[in-house]
Amino acid sequence: MQLAQVLEQRKEQSGDKSYVASLYEKGLNSILKKIGEEATEVVIAAKDGDAQQIIYETADLWFHCMVLLAQQGLHPNDVLDELHRRFGLSGLDEKAQREQK
Repeated sequence: MQLAQVLEQRKEQSGDKSYVASLYEKGLNSILKKIGEEATEVVIAAKDGDAQQIIYETADLWFHCMVLLAQQGLHPNDVLDELHRRFGLSGLDEKAQREQK
């Protein structure tokens, strides 16, 4: 995934040259704050019923989640693999499996 590669490259850049690099420099709490802000914006867009704004804000949320994954040494494929594992499994069954762990 091209975006994942770019996010990795930003780890080597200066925060004054790259927004993503600045998030990495600020640390985990700043990344988490951005995810919280973007999640709230998705909720507001959905409440407003504006499809284009929902798409825009969801893209921001996903982007910042990808920044978090990269910061934690994870890849988007890790999440896709987990979703694939859950495919065909009832949400109730999946939740029950988590509660047993």
